[in-house]
This record gives sequence, C-alpha cells and structure tokens, in this order.
Amino acid sequence: MPAIVQDGYGAPERVLRPAQIDRPQVGTDDVLVRVRATSVNTPDWATVAGVPYVLRLRSGLRRPSHPVRGSDVAGVVEAVGRDVTDLRPGDEVLGSLWGSSIGARAGTFAQYTIAPASQLVTKPAGLSFQEAAASVMTGLTALIAIRDVGGVGPGARVLINGASGGVGTMAVQTAKSLGAEVTGVCSTRNVELVRSLGADQVIDYTK
Repeated sequence: MPAIVQDGYGAPERVLRPAQIDRPQVGTDDVLVRVRATSVNTPDWATVAGVPYVLRLRSGLRRPSHPVRGSDVAGVVEAVGRDVTDLRPGDEVLGSLWGSSIGARAGTFAQYTIAPASQLVTKPAGLSFQEAAASVMTGLTALIAIRDVGGVGPGARVLINGASGGVGTMAVQTAKSLGAEVTGVCSTRNVELVRSLGADQVIDYTK
C-alpha cells in the first residue's frame, strides 16, 4: 500500500518519502481503517525532527523504529479483529493511535492503518473526514482541559489565550457548550474567526 515513510531524523523534505509498504495485520482487538484523512500534530513533527533528543529513546536512537508517522485518523472500517463487536466494515470512524502499543508499529500517513477498537468512535454524519481528523488530538486536549481539569460549567468565566490556534478554537467552543462566558485572545486577523466560534468577548493582543 502507499505510505509516507521516514528514513531518519531531520527536515521533512529530507527524511520523508513516498513508498510502498505492507498493509498492517489486524489483531484480535484491532480495527483496520482505510484512511480518508489524517492530521499533523506536535508529536508527529517532533518525531520527524528527532528533537528534543530524549524522544529518540522511545522512537529509535538513529532512526525511527517504525517508519510511518501520524496518530489521528478519520476513515472507513475495512476489517475488524475477532473480539471487536461495536464496529463493522463500512462504518465511518475517527480516533487515534496515540498512547497505544499500536502507535509503535503503525501510523496514519498511509492508505491503511490499524487502531485499537477502544480508541475509535463513529464519525458524526455532519463532519467531513477532514474536519474529523483535525479534531481528535486538539479536541481531546481542549475537552480534558476545559471540562475535566478546569471544571467549567454554567456561569464560569473563561479566558482562552491563543483562541485561534488548534486547541484554542476547540476550547472556545467547548467552554461555550458548557455554558461559560468566554473571552478569547488572538491577533487582529483572527478576531472575527474567534467571535464566530462563540466567544463573548475577543481581545486583540496586538492592540
């Protein structure tokens, strides 16, 4: 299957290349997903660059132990392991390989990937594959920070610095959906974007 593989550490244009690799094998609790969209997040960039160097203790000292990057995915279920009961071929899903043992031997910058069934959910019909893939890591980060750690609820007042960034845009919408009054901080060019996401007040930090 086609994939983008990494031969070493460094600038993406130097260490990434298209290649043909074997389709990953499906374990008993795994789901084989035909990738329709993925996203690039900080862990992907760090593993390509190989910095900070301490990360190489996990990914490989001289080169990555697994050549395919990417952890967030949106796509269509191709096959399921024998112990998977809540998903079936043809289902549209989104999820992540991040933090799983699969993440050490598979990636999403390929035609197919495998993910634990426990880390996939059915894709809402109203989301495109691209929107779904871009929402996984950023969306979970915002949700955990705002709802679980921050305990935000009705009547809370929340200030979101970097409100036009990946996590910031999700945080604005999450806080509003939980009933908070939200103030977003961003640059001039993103004021209308942040306001359109539901922020009650927007502060342009350049002014």
